[in-house]
Amino acid sequence: MKFVLEVEMGEDAFGGDAARELGRILRYWGGNLHHYDLKPGDGADCYDSGFTEVGGWRIVESAGT
Repeated sequence: MKFVLEVEMGEDAFGGDAARELGRILRYWGGNLHHYDLKPGDGADCYDSGFTEVGGWRIVESAGT
């Protein structure tokens, strides 16, 4: 299995504060993953600090499995 996180940072990479915003997204979802079985098909949308959807994460089958 693979854990895939995709985040669209926009044209200005979160207004020049990409490291802070990506860190916040990673901390939030890292703290909430225990609510999921983490099996293929699981996933959720990800939002920035302005509550705008910017991507999501998902669990997928790895190639060859």
